[in-house]
Amino acid sequence: MRDMPAALQAHLDGGVTTLARCWRLTLGDGRVLGFTEHDRDLNVGGVTCRAATGFVGGAMENAMGLSVGDAALSGVLSDDAIAAGELETGLYDAARVETWLVNWADVSQRVLLGAGEIGEVRRRGEAFEAEVRSLASRLNVAVGRTFQPSCDAVLGDRRCGVDTAGAAFRGVGSVVSSVDGRVLEADGIAAFADGWFEGGALVWTSGANAGLRAEVRGSAGLRIELWRAAAHEVTPGDGFVVTAGCDKRLASCGAKFANVANFRGFPHMPGNDWIAAYPVEGGRHDGGSLNG
Repeated sequence: MRDMPAALQAHLDGGVTTLARCWRLTLGDGRVLGFTEHDRDLNVGGVTCRAATGFVGGAMENAMGLSVGDAALSGVLSDDAIAAGELETGLYDAARVETWLVNWADVSQRVLLGAGEIGEVRRRGEAFEAEVRSLASRLNVAVGRTFQPSCDAVLGDRRCGVDTAGAAFRGVGSVVSSVDGRVLEADGIAAFADGWFEGGALVWTSGANAGLRAEVRGSAGLRIELWRAAAHEVTPGDGFVVTAGCDKRLASCGAKFANVANFRGFPHMPGNDWIAAYPVEGGRHDGGSLNG
């Protein structure tokens, strides 16, 4: 049972209440931001919780023991509150969130409803919705290596060893035209084969999106398609650097990167169909699909 401060409990018992929810976010860089669903700013514990952000809280689920609870927040992107660029660069990833119930007529009357971390963030135009995971969600994080057929290294990291800064895996170009900031016609990448950058990353080097990173859905000729539209307007002449993508398969590791020696998967593990294998004259059961 929640330990309710006496003054706030008395306010609740009075029948007519002046309550609002407030949120305090502690970002990875140490900044503390405050937001509220009330119609004016509130100072909660020395942090100004701003009302001009369109912040709205969804249903909150709490669980006993080590069960994972969750909640959701939604709001509007704005330069003086939550900027799209900061959201795209991951500044809010795993930010600590405190949810407070506050008497807006007397902010000293408040109670902490729960604490958690920002999980998945979804954007819809100038609005966003953020998942708030309870701290127990950390118990679901895999620790150590996973035995699987595909590689679990990140292309270019120490375990992979591929130099993604090399000219063979890195294209430097600029935008010629753009469709909705997601499909780009560009120059400087004509030398690369179709699909070379699929699954790779594009980093903007100039323009309104400078410094932001985007994931590449596909590439063909002078066209690059991103999974999600750029946070800001893309204009002709905007520069970028795009690196090759890796689909984590052994065949690609050898053919595209000549890096089989550093492959970090287990491609010869028996598949699920191996359990259902049965003797067949002239057949071969190597863990592959029984239908293939």
